Amino acid sequence: MKQLEEFEKKLEYSFKNRDLLVKALTHRSCKKPFNNEKLEFLGDAVLDLVVGEYLFFKFKDVDEGTLSKLRASLVDEEGFAKLAKELNLEKYIFLSEGEEKNRGRSKPSILSNAFEAVMGAIYLDGGLDEVKRIVLKLIEKVYPDISLESIFKDYKTKLQELTQAKFGTLPEYKLIGSYGPDHKKEFKIALYLLDREISTAKGKSKKAAQQAAAKKALDILMREEDE
Repeated sequence: MKQLEEFEKKLEYSFKNRDLLVKALTHRSCKKPFNNEKLEFLGDAVLDLVVGEYLFFKFKDVDEGTLSKLRASLVDEEGFAKLAKELNLEKYIFLSEGEEKNRGRSKPSILSNAFEAVMGAIYLDGGLDEVKRIVLKLIEKVYPDISLESIFKDYKTKLQELTQAKFGTLPEYKLIGSYGPDHKKEFKIALYLLDREISTAKGKSKKAAQQAAAKKALDILMREEDE
Protein backbone atom coordinates (compact mmCIF):
# COMPACT_ATOMS: atom_id res chain seq x y z
CA MET A 1 0.00 0.00 0.00
CA LYS A 2 1.60 3.21 -1.21
CA GLN A 3 0.38 5.30 1.76
CA LEU A 4 2.06 2.95 4.26
CA GLU A 5 5.30 2.85 2.27
CA GLU A 6 5.36 6.64 2.20
CA PHE A 7 4.94 6.78 5.98
CA GLU A 8 7.67 4.17 6.51
CA LYS A 9 10.03 6.44 4.55
CA LYS A 10 9.11 9.31 6.87
CA LEU A 11 9.84 7.08 9.85
CA GLU A 12 13.01 5.69 8.27
CA TYR A 13 11.76 2.29 9.39
CA SER A 14 10.31 -0.65 7.40
CA PHE A 15 7.92 -2.94 9.24
CA LYS A 16 8.44 -6.68 9.08
CA ASN A 17 4.79 -7.07 10.16
CA ARG A 18 2.92 -4.27 8.45
CA ASP A 19 -0.34 -5.29 10.15
CA LEU A 20 1.07 -3.66 13.27
CA LEU A 21 1.43 -0.36 11.44
CA VAL A 22 -2.14 -0.59 10.10
CA LYS A 23 -3.44 -1.13 13.65
CA ALA A 24 -1.34 1.74 14.98
CA LEU A 25 -2.83 4.13 12.42
CA THR A 26 -6.45 3.01 12.88
CA HIS A 27 -8.53 5.32 15.05
CA ARG A 28 -11.32 3.82 17.13
CA SER A 29 -13.93 5.74 15.08
CA CYS A 30 -13.33 3.34 12.16
CA LYS A 31 -15.74 0.43 11.92
CA LYS A 32 -12.98 -2.17 12.19
CA PRO A 33 -12.49 -5.17 14.50
CA PHE A 34 -9.28 -3.47 15.73
CA ASN A 35 -7.95 -0.01 16.58
CA ASN A 36 -4.81 1.59 17.98
CA GLU A 37 -5.77 1.84 21.66
CA LYS A 38 -3.78 -1.16 22.96
CA LEU A 39 -0.70 -0.15 20.98
CA GLU A 40 -1.14 3.37 22.34
CA PHE A 41 -1.06 1.95 25.88
CA LEU A 42 2.18 0.10 25.12
CA GLY A 43 3.75 3.04 23.29
CA ASP A 44 3.05 5.35 26.22
CA ALA A 45 5.09 3.11 28.54
CA VAL A 46 7.92 2.67 26.01
CA LEU A 47 8.14 6.42 25.38
CA ASP A 48 8.26 7.14 29.11
CA LEU A 49 11.34 4.90 29.30
CA VAL A 50 13.03 6.25 26.16
CA VAL A 51 12.51 9.91 27.09
CA GLY A 52 13.41 9.26 30.73
CA GLU A 53 16.71 7.63 29.76
CA TYR A 54 17.46 10.44 27.28
CA LEU A 55 16.95 13.12 29.94
CA PHE A 56 18.90 11.11 32.55
CA PHE A 57 22.03 11.23 30.40
CA LYS A 58 21.39 14.64 28.83
CA PHE A 59 21.04 16.49 32.14
CA LYS A 60 23.44 14.63 34.43
CA ASP A 61 23.51 17.20 37.22
CA VAL A 62 19.74 17.65 37.50
CA ASP A 63 17.77 16.18 40.42
CA GLU A 64 15.04 13.53 40.11
CA GLY A 65 12.17 15.98 40.70
CA THR A 66 13.26 18.27 37.87
CA LEU A 67 13.85 15.30 35.55
CA SER A 68 10.29 14.12 36.23
CA LYS A 69 8.93 17.55 35.35
CA LEU A 70 11.07 17.69 32.21
CA ARG A 71 9.80 14.30 31.10
CA ALA A 72 6.20 15.37 31.77
CA SER A 73 6.76 18.38 29.49
CA LEU A 74 7.93 16.14 26.63
CA VAL A 75 5.54 13.19 26.96
CA ASP A 76 2.25 15.04 27.31
CA GLU A 77 -0.36 15.37 24.57
CA GLU A 78 1.09 18.60 23.23
CA GLY A 79 4.63 17.18 23.14
CA PHE A 80 3.65 14.03 21.27
CA ALA A 81 1.44 16.00 18.87
CA LYS A 82 4.51 18.10 17.94
CA LEU A 83 6.55 14.96 17.21
CA ALA A 84 3.62 13.53 15.22
CA LYS A 85 3.44 16.67 13.07
CA GLU A 86 7.15 16.40 12.32
CA LEU A 87 6.30 13.03 10.69
CA ASN A 88 3.19 14.45 8.95
CA LEU A 89 1.37 11.68 10.81
CA GLU A 90 -1.98 13.42 10.26
CA LYS A 91 -1.85 12.37 6.58
CA TYR A 92 -1.72 8.65 7.37
CA ILE A 93 -4.26 8.08 10.16
CA PHE A 94 -7.34 6.01 9.28
CA LEU A 95 -10.45 7.87 10.49
CA SER A 96 -14.19 7.45 10.12
CA GLU A 97 -16.00 9.80 7.76
CA GLY A 98 -17.59 11.55 10.75
CA GLU A 99 -14.26 12.13 12.48
CA GLU A 100 -12.79 13.30 9.17
CA LYS A 101 -15.54 15.93 8.89
CA ASN A 102 -14.88 16.88 12.50
CA ARG A 103 -11.28 17.78 11.55
CA GLY A 104 -9.92 14.80 13.44
CA ARG A 105 -6.61 14.93 11.60
CA SER A 106 -5.68 18.16 13.33
CA LYS A 107 -6.78 17.19 16.86
CA PRO A 108 -3.81 16.99 19.24
CA SER A 109 -5.39 14.08 21.13
CA ILE A 110 -5.73 11.94 17.99
CA LEU A 111 -2.23 12.84 16.78
CA SER A 112 -0.68 12.14 20.18
CA ASN A 113 -2.46 8.80 20.58
CA ALA A 114 -1.50 7.69 17.08
CA PHE A 115 2.14 8.64 17.71
CA GLU A 116 2.20 6.54 20.88
CA ALA A 117 0.59 3.65 19.00
CA VAL A 118 3.12 3.81 16.16
CA MET A 119 5.98 3.73 18.66
CA GLY A 120 4.33 0.77 20.40
CA ALA A 121 4.13 -1.00 17.03
CA ILE A 122 7.80 -0.30 16.26
CA TYR A 123 8.75 -1.64 19.69
CA LEU A 124 6.94 -4.93 18.97
CA ASP A 125 8.25 -5.15 15.42
CA GLY A 126 11.86 -4.03 15.83
CA GLY A 127 12.66 -3.58 19.52
CA LEU A 128 13.53 -0.76 21.87
CA ASP A 129 16.66 0.39 20.03
CA GLU A 130 14.64 1.22 16.90
CA VAL A 131 12.18 3.29 18.95
CA LYS A 132 15.08 5.14 20.59
CA ARG A 133 16.73 5.87 17.23
CA ILE A 134 13.53 7.34 15.78
CA VAL A 135 12.31 9.23 18.84
CA LEU A 136 15.63 10.83 19.76
CA LYS A 137 16.12 12.01 16.19
CA LEU A 138 12.63 13.57 16.27
CA ILE A 139 13.24 15.25 19.64
CA GLU A 140 16.43 16.83 18.38
CA LYS A 141 14.64 18.09 15.24
CA VAL A 142 11.68 19.54 17.15
CA TYR A 143 13.85 20.94 19.98
CA PRO A 144 17.10 21.92 18.22
CA ASP A 145 18.24 24.09 21.14
CA ILE A 146 17.12 21.66 23.81
CA SER A 147 17.84 22.91 27.32
CA LEU A 148 16.13 23.09 30.71
CA GLU A 149 14.68 26.46 29.73
CA SER A 150 13.42 25.40 26.30
CA ILE A 151 11.57 22.27 27.38
CA PHE A 152 10.52 22.95 30.95
CA LYS A 153 7.58 25.26 31.22
CA ASP A 154 4.94 24.36 33.74
CA TYR A 155 1.29 24.27 32.70
CA LYS A 156 0.46 27.57 34.40
CA THR A 157 3.24 29.30 32.45
CA LYS A 158 2.19 27.66 29.17
CA LEU A 159 -1.43 28.69 29.72
CA GLN A 160 -0.45 32.24 30.65
CA GLU A 161 1.57 32.60 27.43
CA LEU A 162 -1.33 31.20 25.36
CA THR A 163 -4.02 33.40 26.90
CA GLN A 164 -1.89 36.55 26.71
CA ALA A 165 -1.15 35.93 23.03
CA LYS A 166 -4.69 34.91 22.07
CA PHE A 167 -6.94 36.92 24.40
CA GLY A 168 -4.69 39.63 25.84
CA THR A 169 -5.50 38.55 29.39
CA LEU A 170 -4.44 36.14 32.14
CA PRO A 171 -6.35 33.23 33.68
CA GLU A 172 -7.74 33.60 37.19
CA TYR A 173 -7.60 30.80 39.79
CA LYS A 174 -10.24 30.55 42.54
CA LEU A 175 -10.30 28.14 45.47
CA ILE A 176 -13.79 26.64 45.49
CA GLY A 177 -13.38 23.97 48.15
CA SER A 178 -11.15 21.96 50.43
CA TYR A 179 -11.84 18.45 51.68
CA GLY A 180 -10.56 15.92 54.17
CA PRO A 181 -8.63 16.07 57.45
CA ASP A 182 -5.73 18.50 57.89
CA HIS A 183 -3.08 15.81 57.38
CA LYS A 184 -4.69 14.65 54.12
CA LYS A 185 -6.36 17.71 52.68
CA GLU A 186 -7.40 18.07 49.05
CA PHE A 187 -8.06 21.40 47.37
CA LYS A 188 -10.38 22.19 44.46
CA ILE A 189 -9.54 25.08 42.14
CA ALA A 190 -11.66 26.63 39.37
CA LEU A 191 -9.90 28.39 36.48
CA TYR A 192 -11.59 31.35 34.82
CA LEU A 193 -10.80 33.18 31.60
CA LEU A 194 -12.71 36.33 30.64
CA ASP A 195 -15.28 35.49 33.36
CA ARG A 196 -15.87 32.02 31.88
CA GLU A 197 -15.11 28.92 33.95
CA ILE A 198 -12.80 26.84 31.78
CA SER A 199 -11.82 23.99 34.10
CA THR A 200 -11.77 22.68 37.66
CA ALA A 201 -9.27 20.34 39.27
CA LYS A 202 -8.24 18.90 42.63
CA GLY A 203 -4.80 18.54 44.18
CA LYS A 204 -3.02 17.80 47.45
CA SER A 205 -1.94 21.44 47.57
CA LYS A 206 -3.34 24.64 46.08
CA LYS A 207 -0.37 24.82 43.70
CA ALA A 208 -0.90 21.23 42.52
CA ALA A 209 -4.61 21.91 41.95
CA GLN A 210 -3.77 25.07 39.97
CA GLN A 211 -1.32 23.14 37.78
CA ALA A 212 -3.93 20.43 37.15
CA ALA A 213 -6.58 23.05 36.29
CA ALA A 214 -4.13 24.80 33.93
CA LYS A 215 -3.34 21.50 32.18
CA LYS A 216 -7.07 20.80 31.67
CA ALA A 217 -7.62 24.35 30.40
CA LEU A 218 -4.77 24.00 27.88
CA ASP A 219 -6.32 20.78 26.53
CA ILE A 220 -9.76 22.40 26.30
CA LEU A 221 -8.52 25.56 24.55
CA MET A 222 -6.43 23.54 22.08
CA ARG A 223 -9.43 21.32 21.26
CA GLU A 224 -11.61 24.39 20.72
CA GLU A 225 -8.97 25.82 18.39
CA ASP A 226 -9.07 22.59 16.36
CA GLU A 227 -12.88 22.53 16.04
